[in-house]
Amino acid sequence: MSTGGQNGLRPGKGNTEGVTEGKGKTDEVTMTSNTDASASCQYRCIECNQEAKELYRDYNHGVLKITICKSCQKPVDKYIEYDPVIILINAILCKAQAYRHILFNTKINMHGKLCVFCLLCEAYLRWWQLQDSSRSIDPDDFIRYAKEWDFYRMFAIASLEQTAYFIGIFAFLWVERPIRAKEKLNFTLLLKALLLSSYGKLLLIPAVIWEHDYTPLCLRLIKVFVLTSNFQAIRVTLNINRKLAFLAILSGLLVESTMVYFFQRMEWAVGSDCAIYKSQDF
Repeated sequence: MSTGGQNGLRPGKGNTEGVTEGKGKTDEVTMTSNTDASASCQYRCIECNQEAKELYRDYNHGVLKITICKSCQKPVDKYIEYDPVIILINAILCKAQAYRHILFNTKINMHGKLCVFCLLCEAYLRWWQLQDSSRSIDPDDFIRYAKEWDFYRMFAIASLEQTAYFIGIFAFLWVERPIRAKEKLNFTLLLKALLLSSYGKLLLIPAVIWEHDYTPLCLRLIKVFVLTSNFQAIRVTLNINRKLAFLAILSGLLVESTMVYFFQRMEWAVGSDCAIYKSQDF
């Protein structure tokens, strides 16, 4: 989730409006032309969410001038000059500007790898809970866990539950779409945003490694943080109000809970995070 400086930027063709002249002459501006006219407005202003043709102008001698948004008269993307750590902190604080910078103005293709790693973290937590609840001195049990078949089962179940969660969100937004018929939903970008905003699941591993009396509370807080990040990602990606984003999250949780109930009835798993929380004693 961390970006900064010029990393990940996709320089495109833009105009000179809103750009203040820096050291050197304007005819010394170096630009990378974009032959695709349809992609001329591929960026977004992080303040007002308006489309922008460029993020900055690159003058000679390494002088950069950030483009000014025509709509709000603020820098289109101030984060291109920020350190990646600062951007990550702003993303953790769920600032809409940081999410717009990451989703619209950078090239991040790690959402697939991040999703797999988060699922591995969640599968490990469930496998750890299953092992802890079935602790025995019988060496056969340790051999059975060493085979890791239970871990693979937890990974498959966690994947199905997350898929159900996303399906619930997409289904709600698809049904709600006629209300906003003028806007076209980009489900590919939304999926990428949801995967990237689920990075909070990485905290599951430290919560298990440094086990203490407050581990159940930590797991609940991690769950709330992930849902909050998903909520903000939906708002930023689709530019919708808080009510619709909240209802989309609830729809996803409803479908996910249905899947969890099905697995519990089939006795296939320990359960999702909610089930794990209920099995812990505060």
